[in-house]
Amino acid sequence: MLVRFWGVRGSIPSPLTSEQVQSKIVAVVQRISKEDVVSTEAKEKFLSSLPKYLFGTVGANTACVEIETKTGDTLIFDAGTGIRELGISLTNRPEYATKNTYHLFFSHFHWDHIQGLPFFNPAFNPKNKIIIYSTKKDCQSFLEEQMKYPYFPISMLGEDGFNAKIEFRYISPEETTIKVGGVEVGWHRVRHPGGCTSFSVIEDGKKVIYSTDTELKNRDFEDKKDNIEFYTDADMFIIDAQYTLTDALAKKGWGHSTYSIAIDFAIKWKIKNIVLFHHEPTYNDKKILSFKKNADWYKEYPNAEKLSICVAQEGMEINV
Repeated sequence: MLVRFWGVRGSIPSPLTSEQVQSKIVAVVQRISKEDVVSTEAKEKFLSSLPKYLFGTVGANTACVEIETKTGDTLIFDAGTGIRELGISLTNRPEYATKNTYHLFFSHFHWDHIQGLPFFNPAFNPKNKIIIYSTKKDCQSFLEEQMKYPYFPISMLGEDGFNAKIEFRYISPEETTIKVGGVEVGWHRVRHPGGCTSFSVIEDGKKVIYSTDTELKNRDFEDKKDNIEFYTDADMFIIDAQYTLTDALAKKGWGHSTYSIAIDFAIKWKIKNIVLFHHEPTYNDKKILSFKKNADWYKEYPNAEKLSICVAQEGMEINV
């Protein structure tokens, strides 16, 4: 499976301000020496030495993750503003002319997870089919509501709306897993105001879990059958780690977690890799990327050297 990250922020898009861009430029200029500009090689070496928070950004778009399977199926998780960039990418791929079905899963229907859907290019191509999956029976009405007057100029399924064939697939409580193309998709309820669903994708014995908007609690560490079956030995765990511990204590019940709790959780369930996701919109690039170093320090205490940790960034691709 190839996992691509198109939107990694939580709550609301958070584009860089002019002041933030300028501060990055100033910080870079202050680091330059004469030796750094004597040749093209020297310039490239200097740029490669810059911290990630200066030479790039984690991204501003809200939640959207793509999983491309070995059999060529495209699974999309959530339609935050990142799905607009995904749609552009899909339409520019060579296989777009012949690849016509996309599988879109919704974890829940808070604004930051649905607001990009009206701008998803493949939805306007009559040759395409988009299958929308949810554990909520009212999924269709929830999505249609945001695409009607006075909120949006066109409707979702009307004559002036999407041209692609839209199919809604309700996942009932009795369906612990479903088949999508050549993969198996499972689901699990997670703690978030209004409810939220975590999804797992299993292909050739590899398991990826998408668990946005999740406030991990003691009961998630319990050896219950559903926990054991869903989490144990996952190869990748994309987990909400929106807050620092200080902010998490102040915002208890808001439905988000921290990197330290995510690490404890990964150790408990023998998860191999975690990707810190759904970043707080008020945190800047430096603060978010510092979570990687802090998380690596933290995992030393429980001797979890084999656990791999990274911070989700727009444009990042990971093969599983």
